[in-house]
Amino acid sequence: MGKLLKIAIIGYGKMGHEIEKYARSMKMDIVAIIDNSDDWQQFAEELKSADVAIEFTSPAVVTENIMKLMELGIPVVTGTTGWMNKLPEIQNYCEKSNGSLFYASNFSIGVNLFFAVNKYLAKLMSQYSDYKISAEETHHTQKLDAPSGTAITMLEDILKDNESYNGWKLTDEDPVSTEIPVAAFRKEGVTGTHIVKYTSPIDSISLKHEAFNREGFARGALMAAEWLREKKGIFTMNDLLNI
Repeated sequence: MGKLLKIAIIGYGKMGHEIEKYARSMKMDIVAIIDNSDDWQQFAEELKSADVAIEFTSPAVVTENIMKLMELGIPVVTGTTGWMNKLPEIQNYCEKSNGSLFYASNFSIGVNLFFAVNKYLAKLMSQYSDYKISAEETHHTQKLDAPSGTAITMLEDILKDNESYNGWKLTDEDPVSTEIPVAAFRKEGVTGTHIVKYTSPIDSISLKHEAFNREGFARGALMAAEWLREKKGIFTMNDLLNI
């Protein structure tokens, strides 16, 4: 058995609490919890002892957080979404600082298997133009971004294999025929549901993933943290799961 993993939690919202709960149950050591700008200074010494930081915050602060952690030489696992436009900048920074980053729009093993099946189905369906694509996602009311990062990953994977579409758009933004319409709902008590549907005049095919709680996300993030320890570079769930 390897040495006890020392974790810093960056962001102490719903996912931060879940990470804390399951890290403790897995006998991992939580050395610091950072939840506001003052905490970086207050827990600076504790933070330096972390083997890995797990970051779940918001698109407004995620890139700054990643860079701060790389400056400290701490590998970062982030599940924050809505920042992919900054990925090239982070990739350059990671390379220059010899850093380590593991990012995912969703850490659930089930969701990542769903992604793999979605890619395969998209490739098959690209041959049949009678089938029109639509997507739907539902999350709790505290989720800030819409559509979710998971939905965007699902949609981007479809677009790679279907020349009939050149983008996606939320349904209330009036998508045109070459854009996949995406309905985003926010409801109390919903962890996360994602659906992609192919509809023709004679039938329809649906692919759905529904999360019952946040345990899968937390355990997946902790698996990624353990896996990332002592690695250099940028990684995703495809690397972890070998898919």
